[in-house]
Amino acid sequence: MSESAASSALDPTPTPGESSRARRALLKRLADVVSLPGSRINAFERAVVGDLLVEMLREAEPSERLRVAKRLAPLTEIPDSLVRLLLRDDSGAAELLLDQCTAFSDADLISCALEAGHSQRLALAGRRNLSEAITDALVSHLEPAVMDRLLHNREAKLSQTAIEELVAVSRDAISLIDPLLKRPEMRPSSAYVMFWWSNTEQRRTILSRFAVSREVLQEVVDDVFAMAAAEGWQDALSRKALQFIERRQRNRAAVEKSPYDSLDHAVEVAAHGLTRDLASEISFLAGIKPMTGAKIFTDMGGESVAILCKATGLPKACVRQLWRGMRRPEVDEAGQMDARLSEVLITYDMIAVDRAQTVLRYWNWSLSSALTPQLMRAIRDGADDVLDEYSVPQRAAMLALTSEFGRK
Repeated sequence: MSESAASSALDPTPTPGESSRARRALLKRLADVVSLPGSRINAFERAVVGDLLVEMLREAEPSERLRVAKRLAPLTEIPDSLVRLLLRDDSGAAELLLDQCTAFSDADLISCALEAGHSQRLALAGRRNLSEAITDALVSHLEPAVMDRLLHNREAKLSQTAIEELVAVSRDAISLIDPLLKRPEMRPSSAYVMFWWSNTEQRRTILSRFAVSREVLQEVVDDVFAMAAAEGWQDALSRKALQFIERRQRNRAAVEKSPYDSLDHAVEVAAHGLTRDLASEISFLAGIKPMTGAKIFTDMGGESVAILCKATGLPKACVRQLWRGMRRPEVDEAGQMDARLSEVLITYDMIAVDRAQTVLRYWNWSLSSALTPQLMRAIRDGADDVLDEYSVPQRAAMLALTSEFGRK
């Protein structure tokens, strides 16, 4: 070889065209080696090749990284260093791999959810067979588009922590309500909270699907009522649980202290104007706390009034009396029944007494007895990150009341 030829062969600055062809060829060959079966290459060799490929891809063109990703997508095993790089790539490589590649562990995908960008999380949210740990990581960013896609992914599993987080976000991101109601992980505790900011159709879905009967509970603990009565109802813990289960809703003891003859009488008076004191009295007679009553009487939708009346055995006419007392319109400009009142009366007709009691008692449970001083401080501070410290009804109370206390 001549001196000039040797000099040319060792020249570190080849022409741009030659460099591009060489790089493409080298990237392809390295990707091919990584793709070799275990019978041709051992794990250490694969890791070394992967490290070399990573070093090249760091400074490669986006189109080159995408081509390598397409070559690696069918693999069931990819070196960790390549996984870390490509799952954070913004060339489209991450999205392609998340859609097609099965080589990733939960740890890889959790890391991607926590550390990669929005586009990668959006792609990951549509991936099949996502575990609860992965979806928890995705939900933690509270990105509406990611949460929406995740909720529509029927093969993703959601933990109750994620469901509660999504329910809380749905107050402002109302597009999440419908897909949330279709999730198999939804429980009555979350649905009853979301009721307060749901529309008419969504409320109807909640009441149809989640307003469960307590008949089985009543049969199982029927003899326990007699035991508790024999002990004078001294055990507060069992008394509270039995109050939730029992068939009777109205507070008979409250009638003796009330200026009204009955709950029906109080509602009849309320038709002429529902004052704060009268609302509290109706709440006591109905067997609920004044805070729960206040939530019901200030509910703009009004379906909660129908729940109150049905659960306490009040006739349908009492719904209209309370509606009138709350100064809500009963007729429209054409002289027909107001559409909102009509929907409320349909709610009264559609729900059974026992199921209405379940809803009402859960509201009362979550909106009043769960409000410990610690929880009240958490609501005021917006301390959603300490939800795990509270029980199910306490978390429900936090979600339902955050807006009321957050403005103060």
